[in-house]
Amino acid sequence: MKQILPRFFQASLLAVLIAGCAATPKDNDETKGWSAEKLFSEAKAEQASRNYAKSIQLFEKLEARYPYGKYAQQAQLEIAYDQYKDKEPVLALAAIDRFIKSNPAHPSMDYALYLKGLVSFNEVQGFGSAVFQQDMSERDPKAERDSYEAFRTLIARFPESRYAGDAAARMDYLIGALANYELHVARYYYRRGAYLAAANRGKALIETYPKTKQVEGGLGMMVLAYDKLGMDTLRDDAKRVLLKNYPKTQVLDGTLLEEMPWWRPW
Repeated sequence: MKQILPRFFQASLLAVLIAGCAATPKDNDETKGWSAEKLFSEAKAEQASRNYAKSIQLFEKLEARYPYGKYAQQAQLEIAYDQYKDKEPVLALAAIDRFIKSNPAHPSMDYALYLKGLVSFNEVQGFGSAVFQQDMSERDPKAERDSYEAFRTLIARFPESRYAGDAAARMDYLIGALANYELHVARYYYRRGAYLAAANRGKALIETYPKTKQVEGGLGMMVLAYDKLGMDTLRDDAKRVLLKNYPKTQVLDGTLLEEMPWWRPW
């Protein structure tokens, strides 16, 4: 017994020390005992200082400790904003969708929809800077469509929202970007000898986005493609419409097929 007891007590003491060490991080949590209001206030302060990772951490603690009430609901939306500003669009969109699903009647729903559109719109801006370095036929303009749909829903549901005006302006840009995509794909097909596909894409552009300036290019593409196909009647019809609506057009003189065409959605 003289040999066993000391070892037993040593093992017990070691276990106590290990448990104490494991508990230390929780004991040192500065937010322990903070109210929901305190957590929210501190998280907003970190957000204002652009410490988005810290802000997210505090908002997540708030939501975990106080899952019910206005602060928890708002925390979901604030987390989405932090992730958007921290250049984490996938996480931001997931957080927004969770907020929309969980709080369908929330008074900030118009802002949630606006933020959703803004996150995807930011990706469109990234597309704009690299558009001419990417094969447009391989790029799905999902971000443009998602952004447009979020802004459209915002305006339809909350026409008096403070965000409606900006959303409408961004929608105009997005329509141009989507029309631009169709024109680039048509051009891609034409330059590879897929003339029927090019003509059909130009026609689709005109039918889908009839109020954009890219219609001129769509008509021009139809004229050029039908000419290559030997479809003289369709070529002449497209050319007549082109010249009637754009008498000073230059799309048939090679401009349409340049490496850096003049079309821009903005």
